[in-house]
Amino acid sequence: MKNRNRTEMLALILEVAGNGNTKTKIMYKACLSYAQLTELLAILQQSNLVEKQKGSRFYRVTEKGKNFLQNYRRMDGMIVQNMEKS
Repeated sequence: MKNRNRTEMLALILEVAGNGNTKTKIMYKACLSYAQLTELLAILQQSNLVEKQKGSRFYRVTEKGKNFLQNYRRMDGMIVQNMEKS
């Protein structure tokens, strides 16, 4: 697996969290350590991109998080496209 930067890991967490997933499932599906996940989830929560559902162990992506993920995918696609041209 290639090294991922912080933005890639944040986007991957958003993808995995989707409409609701537990911390454990997010950690395993995103291939992150517990320490990495805890740090990155805190960043996502502070930025209002992810929220923990009340009375539950599930994390879900907010509307703002969905917009971030959509923009990230668009930019990533442009970068890949430019790399293929050169």
